[in-house]
Amino acid sequence: MGTGGFWFAKPSGVEDTFQVQFLTLVKSAWLIILWFWLRLSGGAHAAVQGGDWPMFRGGPALAGVAAGQLPERLGLLWTFKTAGPVKSSPAIVQDRVFVGSDDGNVYALALADGKKIWSCKTGGGIESSPLVLDGRVFIGSSDAFLYAFEAGTGKLVWKYETGDKILGAPNWVKVGGKTWVLAGSYDFKLHCVDAVTGRSNWVYETGNYINGSPAVASGQAVFGGCDGLLHLISLADGKQVKEVEAGAYIAGSVALADGRAYFGQYENEFLCVDLKEGKKAWAFRDRNFPYFSSPAVTPEVVIFGGRDKLLHCVKRESGQAQWSFPTRGKVDSSPVVCGNKVVVGSDDGRLYAVSLDKGKELWSYEVGQPIGSSPAVAREKIVVGGEDGGVYCFGAK
Repeated sequence: MGTGGFWFAKPSGVEDTFQVQFLTLVKSAWLIILWFWLRLSGGAHAAVQGGDWPMFRGGPALAGVAAGQLPERLGLLWTFKTAGPVKSSPAIVQDRVFVGSDDGNVYALALADGKKIWSCKTGGGIESSPLVLDGRVFIGSSDAFLYAFEAGTGKLVWKYETGDKILGAPNWVKVGGKTWVLAGSYDFKLHCVDAVTGRSNWVYETGNYINGSPAVASGQAVFGGCDGLLHLISLADGKQVKEVEAGAYIAGSVALADGRAYFGQYENEFLCVDLKEGKKAWAFRDRNFPYFSSPAVTPEVVIFGGRDKLLHCVKRESGQAQWSFPTRGKVDSSPVVCGNKVVVGSDDGRLYAVSLDKGKELWSYEVGQPIGSSPAVAREKIVVGGEDGGVYCFGAK
């Protein structure tokens, strides 16, 4: 038996150095394989700890689910004050936070301490949430422009003009090796723009305002609007695949999972639509209050806020109610699921963490002014905006 448990028969007349050299090569190869395995497993572990949150709802399907876990004990780490209400939902990429404000600025802040790295002024208030992609920050403004800034410096790369304000967050897709950015506008249109040049690829027109962000999956963009329709658009050419009656206008964004779309509407219903069939799979109705919050979708449940001051949890397959958590104000903030916790803001001025299984309050922090911004959850931290103009970061204390 040779060194390291390997054995082979040495041909006659061959020196023992051959065996030593062979075993050295084998062991070197094994060490290289082990090194790569450790690198991969380390990368996976880092992702589990909660990597980036680069856009509204965390990713193109707008599912609202964060990787990793949150600390058992949360505390306020820092606050950054802007000069207007912060309805924009932050993005977290590496060591930076990006967020818009109604003061017209988009800000880049240090995740560690909230210090300003840069800010750039647009021509109107910003409710849109940033998309951070390929070293750029894409964001809409109420001045009707979609902007692209350099993430590192804040330098303006390009701006693209629509016909009215952009309140929803941009999304993205890769088509034929090129990256395209999608944004809905109050000009009734969904715009598809080349991420590098800012030039239009196509425009799709609806019958009314588009308030939310388009969700992206399986080569399609799916979104609702104030025309009361759920639109399914081919991303390749901007052509309509189908449209589905929603029964009322859709103010929030749609979440996509396994060929189904989940969203609330203004006539007090929360819906699940089978995209292939083009019809409702189920509808949830509780009290006579509309739903502006965008849902978080896990393999088992769907969680969303309502203007009935409740955070609702229903079974994903059937829409059957599982639990509801009462706040003291309307819940337009969109919840995020991270491990066994659900994080959401309320117009009662509090940020809540509740248990995913039973909807029991685990923690809350009172800001004092409504929180309509949706939380960003990454790197074991929560960042959210408030109507008081503050950006708040919470983590382990």
